[in-house]
Amino acid sequence: MSASVFLITPPFTQLNTPYPATAYLKGFLNTRNIPAFQADLGIEVTVALFSKNGLQALFDRITQRGGEFSENISRIIALQEDYIHTIDEVIRFLQGHNPTLAHRICKRDFLPEAARFAQLEDLGWAFGSMGTQDKAKHLATMYLEDLSDLIMECVDEHFGFSRYAEKLARSANSFDELYNALQQPYTYIDEILIRILSERIATLQPAMVAISVPFPGNLYTSLRCGQWIKKNYPDVKVAMGGGFANTELRSLTDARVFEFYDFITLDDGEAPIENLYGYITGAKTQQELKRTFMLVNGEVTYFNNQSCADYKQGQVGTPDYSDFLLDQYISAIEVVNPMHRMWSDGRWNKLTMAHGCYWGKCTFCDISLDYIRLYEPIAASLLVDRMEEIIRQTGETGFHFVDEAAPPALMRALALEIIRRKLTVSWWTNIRFEKSFTRDLCLLLKASGCIAVSGGLEVASDRLLELIQKGITVAQVAQVNRNFTEAGIMVHAYLMFGFPTQTAQETIDSLEMVRQMFKAGILQSAFWHLFTMTAHSPVGLDPAKYKVRKETEAIGAFANNDIMHVDETGADHESFSFGLKKSLFNYMHGICLDDPLQKWFEFKVPKTKIAPDYIVNALVEDKLASAKPTAKIVWLGKKPALQTVTKSKKGNTWEVASLTFQNRKEKINISVEPQQGQWLADILEKVSVDQPKTLTLQEVKESYAAAGLEDFELFWDNKPVNNLYKFGLLNL
Repeated sequence: MSASVFLITPPFTQLNTPYPATAYLKGFLNTRNIPAFQADLGIEVTVALFSKNGLQALFDRITQRGGEFSENISRIIALQEDYIHTIDEVIRFLQGHNPTLAHRICKRDFLPEAARFAQLEDLGWAFGSMGTQDKAKHLATMYLEDLSDLIMECVDEHFGFSRYAEKLARSANSFDELYNALQQPYTYIDEILIRILSERIATLQPAMVAISVPFPGNLYTSLRCGQWIKKNYPDVKVAMGGGFANTELRSLTDARVFEFYDFITLDDGEAPIENLYGYITGAKTQQELKRTFMLVNGEVTYFNNQSCADYKQGQVGTPDYSDFLLDQYISAIEVVNPMHRMWSDGRWNKLTMAHGCYWGKCTFCDISLDYIRLYEPIAASLLVDRMEEIIRQTGETGFHFVDEAAPPALMRALALEIIRRKLTVSWWTNIRFEKSFTRDLCLLLKASGCIAVSGGLEVASDRLLELIQKGITVAQVAQVNRNFTEAGIMVHAYLMFGFPTQTAQETIDSLEMVRQMFKAGILQSAFWHLFTMTAHSPVGLDPAKYKVRKETEAIGAFANNDIMHVDETGADHESFSFGLKKSLFNYMHGICLDDPLQKWFEFKVPKTKIAPDYIVNALVEDKLASAKPTAKIVWLGKKPALQTVTKSKKGNTWEVASLTFQNRKEKINISVEPQQGQWLADILEKVSVDQPKTLTLQEVKESYAAAGLEDFELFWDNKPVNNLYKFGLLNL
């Protein structure tokens, strides 16, 4: 046995890109000279299952068992030769290795089709402008979904592509149901998982296996991994951490959990895993463990060495993506919601700009937990150093910044650093729709490679936004969305219904706000979520303040996060779910935007009280405010061609300065007085993005006056200079 750490992400998370937790920990362990290896068992199980040999074994297993099958499954079994014959090529296509197969897939006579194909969305709408590759990805995804239906009905009811046995883990206040499931014989998926795990453990012989469980859908398989390791390698210590533990297991008391793990750690993993490694190798004592549960004399005991500080973000190293099978990830398009498909399509390197949330006030959010409460940004230069290192590791230039909410000032600094280094990347992130996102900042973000943002509009009602302490108004969201949209950055809004005390009137008014935003063309994608009360949010910590009550005060021995609650003053929230989602589906297609809201509901709903032109007026009212004297002036464009031109009219001749500006799409020419022209050419060079020092608007104004020129505002804030923002002159 070697003194190494084996980091595992158990099935299933995303299939298109590795979940980053183990890459972060491996990068950190590198800085401490602790040998570490990692594996994403989700993708490894997937490619083993969805292969010619894997499907042959699956159909053989189903045939041996026999029994009654539904009409849909009987069809798939009848077509098993077609599935076995096509599966390897389809997976290669979805891995990006066989793009020409798209033409055959789109003919609709290559893939066998079962029930999922009956649910196909309007492919003309979804892919008319996107092309053959995307349409084929969607069809191939439906083909895999048909096979997942076969697996669920015949060999493993818990199967799901991005989550496994999730219903066993969701709000599992008691460990009983999970524990009982783990006493049953292995499922078909379990067998594949354990076969792969056993090969890895035999090869690596680690001292410790650290299992990251980000979501409820990873919990069951993590327990299966721990169960097998503890039975077959009792000297190997098993630790569990990740998002599920951080939110759900903070009050853990059920000792049976430690039949599967030796340790469970909470929150940031760097210091806890380093101390655990020291403990396992004999260099540290039990008392030195940090944020770690373990069993002592049959009792669940929590150790938290307060004298051990967490590492700063600048000290944790660059995420290390080595060991991952990067060429085997699968780009699927399950749904054609523009933002949701980005989660499953394409390889994205995942990074964070900052630890925690810079806002940290939203009352529905777990803001009492350290991973959100403790805000610490990373310097833009270090962030771009890490991006360049990850590009060298993976060969991929797409980045998904997985922040709770990316800070606008840091986004600005990041964009400037990317542009200065002439780095070609595509990136997207989650934001707050706050007024800092001006027209010019959005243009800068676009120039650096930002392609999309998602943010919480939540309940589109100013009363409820104030109750949520979101710090935004609906009008402000509209203005920010317009700025992003006009810059060419896609906007996705997270929408919420069912917040405590929300009335039917407010739900309908919220839908009206969303309708108007889609009609105005300032929102491209959105999704409705039903409010969930969580234990670590302000609402969960003080329900009475928000006029709701918990159904029970009992604290479970296992998971405690989602809290069932009663809202006696609000509407029957769940009854609105179908209508809200159906309307949104149509709005994203650009249809039914003028239909009455009553159309979406099978019960009587109030008429909206929102003026039909509310959003349009909010956009008109948002006049371009004068830039502050402290605003940074940045020129992203090229050096203009400057020449003096003699003009004449009615016998009079005079000279003007002619400046020609070129960008990738067009050119413009502006004429100003000769002195102004020379000054403008000089100042653009001084405020170029390539310069190490930036100038403020006040400094630019002083330079203008020092050149003996007058009426700065008249020159700077009007045509033709004001039009230069299209070529890269920005107030930031």
